[in-house]
Amino acid sequence: MPPRKKKPADQAELFTASTPKEIQAILWKAADKLRGSMDANQYKEFVLGLIFLKYVSDAFEERREQLAKELAEEGIAEDRLDEFLEDQDEYTGHHVFWVPESARWSSISANAKSGNVGEVLDQAMDAIMKANPSLTGVLPKIFNKDNVDKKRLAELVDLITDARFGGNDDKPAQDVLGEVYEYFLGNFARAEGKRGGEFYTPSSVVRLLVEVLEPYEGRVYDPACGSGGMFVQAAKFIEAHRGRGHKADISVYGQELNERTWRLAKMNLAIHGIDGNLAARWGDTFADDKHPDLKADYVMANPPFNIKDWARNESDARWKYGVPPKSNANYAWLQHMISKLGERGTAGVVLANGSMSSQQSGEGEIRQALVDGDMVACMVALPAQLFRTTAIPACLWFLAKDKSPGGVKGQKAAATDRRGEILFIDARDMGEMVDRTERVLTDTDLAKIAGTYHAWRGTTSAKDAGESYADVPGFCASADLKTVQERGYALTPGRYVGAVEAEEEDVEAVGEKIARLTGELYELFDKSDELAKSVREQLEKIDG
Repeated sequence: MPPRKKKPADQAELFTASTPKEIQAILWKAADKLRGSMDANQYKEFVLGLIFLKYVSDAFEERREQLAKELAEEGIAEDRLDEFLEDQDEYTGHHVFWVPESARWSSISANAKSGNVGEVLDQAMDAIMKANPSLTGVLPKIFNKDNVDKKRLAELVDLITDARFGGNDDKPAQDVLGEVYEYFLGNFARAEGKRGGEFYTPSSVVRLLVEVLEPYEGRVYDPACGSGGMFVQAAKFIEAHRGRGHKADISVYGQELNERTWRLAKMNLAIHGIDGNLAARWGDTFADDKHPDLKADYVMANPPFNIKDWARNESDARWKYGVPPKSNANYAWLQHMISKLGERGTAGVVLANGSMSSQQSGEGEIRQALVDGDMVACMVALPAQLFRTTAIPACLWFLAKDKSPGGVKGQKAAATDRRGEILFIDARDMGEMVDRTERVLTDTDLAKIAGTYHAWRGTTSAKDAGESYADVPGFCASADLKTVQERGYALTPGRYVGAVEAEEEDVEAVGEKIARLTGELYELFDKSDELAKSVREQLEKIDG
């Protein structure tokens, strides 16, 4: 009897994995071996494309099994089953992508070790795009290139085949695959450093925007949508509050400048079962607005901070509150989003801290016009190190078209009249460090910030929870416009919330502060080491 073939270490490890997190970690480690000579962008598309392919195939097989059961219950003769099981409308009519036989994972897996796995995968991607027009130009066809290690690729296909995506924590396999996709996106963002911020916003920041805005229904828009994280979180919010069958309660509209990121977003929405309109192709929001007539109920975005090279047109109708300076697009983003708000629309935007107080190049005048126009509802100062991809401190702007009692979408009971007021929240001391360089906002932090806003606004959720608003020194304050005017229209929360009462600053808070400062110091040490290494290398080249 020939000796039994030993399975690769990753595969053996996979069979013992019992949680989605363990599966994610094993797949990441295995996929990382493929990095080789690929550049970061190509590698990202490569791995996420594989996960997407597994997802569409699993969703297809699930619908096929369900259809077979329905046909059996209807008494359809066995010799006629294929006629119905291969009917494309039976799948697309249930929002499931049609997967041609050659592109089904069972076929891919069977051919993975034939020596032409790259060709098999490229052909599968091509077949799926041809069968599903909404995916045209979206899927990567890069698996058969010379720089791809085909042996390792075949091993990765084996791993994905064997991974038990279903049966964990009562989650369907498709949900677990969605989580795998998100996990990989986050890891790619960390691996790419600063460039990762172009397609990924930290999940706790996205959750905060969504929890504050409460998008139960209506049109949701993100003009710098990256990989689509805002939409995925909005769908999760609805699912958590109204159940799985309510994703269609929101309509999703987005735009993305980068072609590769636009593809990732299209796949991300599809893998989470979200029908979104990200336009037929990528494009610049300032130069080529893909949704010119859109009026959204919720706008949420993390646009690139402080960009200097942007398509500025002084006569653009969007600059209602003043022409943004050529040197910085922060106020162009804010005004673009305001131009997209419906009658009771609200927006949550991540921007650099400088946007709260800058007086440069007319930004102070634009901010004054926004305040006098009563467009600003709430400002939140965020803690440092939430963004691994940038060291620039960030804040949240919440804008509202209507702050009157009837200005909250979907709310029948009157909200609190907040016309002429702005809520300031200082969250700089919140969050906890997950490693030396990255901080996250905890569930408790998110609930406190969002709950404070809801109590201030008098939303249904706050009333149901019996919450009412009161200023808390050192954390939150509601200021009238006269007070903001007296403070030079600076919107930095620290100027309004006052100091923490001495007795409230307990030992734990001091300990957290020390931990944060220690983390920042270690980060500086790391950067210093990298710089010293680079200088040594350059000196050695000169000496050599």
